[in-house]
Amino acid sequence: MHLQSAPELPAEAEVERLTPGGRRARLAAAGVVLALLLAGAVWGDDDTFPFGPFRMYSTRADPDTPVVSTRVVGLTAAGEEVRLSGGEVGLRRAEFEGQLPRIQQDPALLGLLADSYAEHHPDAEELVEVQVVQRRVELSDGQPTGASTDRVLVEYELEDGE
Repeated sequence: MHLQSAPELPAEAEVERLTPGGRRARLAAAGVVLALLLAGAVWGDDDTFPFGPFRMYSTRADPDTPVVSTRVVGLTAAGEEVRLSGGEVGLRRAEFEGQLPRIQQDPALLGLLADSYAEHHPDAEELVEVQVVQRRVELSDGQPTGASTDRVLVEYELEDGE
């Protein structure tokens, strides 16, 4: 029987101690970061993240405030609504809502969504109009009351062949 000797363990590295100046520099850096975090928590907003809070996570809405949901629909010649949001055209709702001010300035951009829909659904009925609709769902104590209203924010009539 052959016995193996214990593997050689690496020698312990010497501990390097910070100089008093190094300690002061690290303490000052930690103080600056903490001051920025405190200032961001008090006066900051989403734009100052990570030194300010994300309001959607750090605050809560009034349970009686209506919930607003934005959607994009295409209309057929028969007046039927076709959903164009939620990935139907390769654009998620949050991405679309981020572009809403641009679309309100230039409604013709909605034509691009209709084109994308036609490309992804070649057998679908042709669209004649695209609308951005906001639905407000009324709440009472955080629960839907059943009352809701729809408002068309932007509409774009498509030309033949679009």
